[in-house]
Amino acid sequence: MSSVAPRPLLFTRCEASHLDEVMPIMASAFSPNFGEAWTRSQCAGILPMAGVALFLARDVASEAAQGFSLLRTVADEAELLLVAVAPHAQRRGVGRALIDHFISHSRQQGASRLHLEVRDGNGAFGLYRAAGFEIAGRRRDYYRGSTGNFDALTLVHASNES
Repeated sequence: MSSVAPRPLLFTRCEASHLDEVMPIMASAFSPNFGEAWTRSQCAGILPMAGVALFLARDVASEAAQGFSLLRTVADEAELLLVAVAPHAQRRGVGRALIDHFISHSRQQGASRLHLEVRDGNGAFGLYRAAGFEIAGRRRDYYRGSTGNFDALTLVHASNES
């Protein structure tokens, strides 16, 4: 748990024109060693698809981007595709706020099943567990980074309906 009180955040739904704010966070939050970050063209390519949403978490006072989430909702399922927090905002509740926003937004969109994938060994794993996600599976050698291949853990939200 962070010792710094979280600052109020505003969640803004974004479009491809906001990628100039997203990509620096992406570059600073994901190490190239693990192959987790998406390119600008990958982000721009998925944004027009049905059910895809990109959100920026902004500091209410300064309006500065603190982090982002990229998600997709299809029928009754929602997937958290990416979540990242700017280094200056890490350990201040922004990551948890983005995950909680994903959960509430997905439920509002009618999703009863929520899931995500995370690299085995990623420090955010504990954060996902604290938010109610549980391991449902493993994809061997899913991430291909500069230092080798890494497994992905598939997580589902504990409140998923059967």
